[in-house]
Amino acid sequence: MSTRTATDQSVIRVSIVDDDEGIRASLATLIRRAPAFKLVGDYPNGEVAVKEIPQHPPDVVLMDINLPGMKGFECVRQLKSLVPRVQFLMLTVYEDSDSLFNSLKAGASGYLLKRTASKNLLEAIRDVHAGGSPLSPQLARRVVMFFSQPREAESEMARLTPGEREFLDQLAKGYAYKEIADRMNISIDTVRSYVRTVYEKLHVHSRTEAVVKYLRG
Repeated sequence: MSTRTATDQSVIRVSIVDDDEGIRASLATLIRRAPAFKLVGDYPNGEVAVKEIPQHPPDVVLMDINLPGMKGFECVRQLKSLVPRVQFLMLTVYEDSDSLFNSLKAGASGYLLKRTASKNLLEAIRDVHAGGSPLSPQLARRVVMFFSQPREAESEMARLTPGEREFLDQLAKGYAYKEIADRMNISIDTVRSYVRTVYEKLHVHSRTEAVVKYLRG
């Protein structure tokens, strides 16, 4: 049973996950000073966040995508299974398609560039809390382009072996080749072989192209 009062219901509770101490402190100050917002926690990495956030669940989490160790989208994936009502707003420095789609697939509700103005960031938090899905204009355009592409990938995906599909799934989750080898219990040479055959069957020339076709399929 919730212990939040009627007054608390109008306050948006926010947690921050970012390994950059300066950025984390800046975001914390922004939240503390903003009316109708309350900072309930800030964490330096995904491992700590996964342990602590379920103990003190916020309404919205500001999640850095490029965390050391556990990536931001993997942190979101784990936390979504533990605290499904919490909303996640990803923050990133780079306009990276792989990270964007990995995050949305993991359960993130929004995705903004870190250079977003403070007032726009606060508005995005309100938007996420109200059920919206804010995206930076540049990233929103990538999503539109993604869904406007012809869907020829479905027949190409059917040509992949189970091993190739598993490799592609690991690739889409953001793991490096050595990590994929360890997770699939195969050699790095086998991983390289999968790279060649997957690229050939999907008619792609880069990791990003392969992941986009996989997510569309």
